[in-house]
Amino acid sequence: MTNAAFDAFDWFPLVLSLKVAAFATLLALIAGVSLGWVFARKRFFGSTVLEAVFMLPLVLPPTVIGYAILVAAGRRSPLGAWLREHLDYTIIFSWHGAVVASAIVALPLVLKSASSAFAGVDRSLEAAASTLRQSRWSVFLRVTLPLAWPGILAGTLLAFARAMGEFGASLMVAGSIPNQTQTLSMAIYDAVQAGEDDLSLLLVLVTSVISIAILVISNRYLSLR
Repeated sequence: MTNAAFDAFDWFPLVLSLKVAAFATLLALIAGVSLGWVFARKRFFGSTVLEAVFMLPLVLPPTVIGYAILVAAGRRSPLGAWLREHLDYTIIFSWHGAVVASAIVALPLVLKSASSAFAGVDRSLEAAASTLRQSRWSVFLRVTLPLAWPGILAGTLLAFARAMGEFGASLMVAGSIPNQTQTLSMAIYDAVQAGEDDLSLLLVLVTSVISIAILVISNRYLSLR
C-alpha cells in the first residue's frame, strides 16, 4: 500500500457510513424491540406469517429492498409525490434514503434478537413485580427490559454492522454521489471500478477493522445472556 492511497483517502464516506448506520440502527432498534416483544408475548392468527414478512429483508436481495422503497416512496409514488409537493422533500438521492434502506435490512437482526431475549425472560419475576403494585409499563422498564437487554444489545450491534456494510438497496435509493451519499461500501466499489487498488484495499481494511470490533463486542454481550 503506497502513500498515495493514504493521500487519496477521503474521510467523508467513513463519517457518512457511521452517521447512516447510527440513524438506521436507532430506527431498527425502536421497531425491532416493539415487534420483538409482540411476537414473543402475543400469539394471534397470522402472527407467524407477519413475523416472516418482517424477516424478509434478511433473505431478499438488497436490490429488491431498494426497488420496494422506490415504489413506496419514489418521486412517482403517491407518498413521494406528496412529500415533494407539500414539503419539497425526497429521500431519493439523499443520505436519508440510505438510512431508510439500511434500517430495513438491519431490522430483522434486532427483531430476532429482541424476540428471543424477551422469550427468555423469567415470567415469574415479572409476576412478582406486578404484585408490588407496579404498572405493566413499570414492570417492562424495570424488570423485562433489563433482563432482555444483553440479547437486544447484541442484536443491535449486529444491526449496526449490517447497516455499515449496506450497499445494494442504498445504491438504488441514494446513489453514490461523492461528498453527498457515498458511503464506505460505495467508495470501495467506485475505487475498484476506477482501478485504484491501493485505495480499495485501504477502504476494505478500515471497514473490516470496524466490523471486527463490532462483532467482538456483540459476542461479548451474547455471552452475558
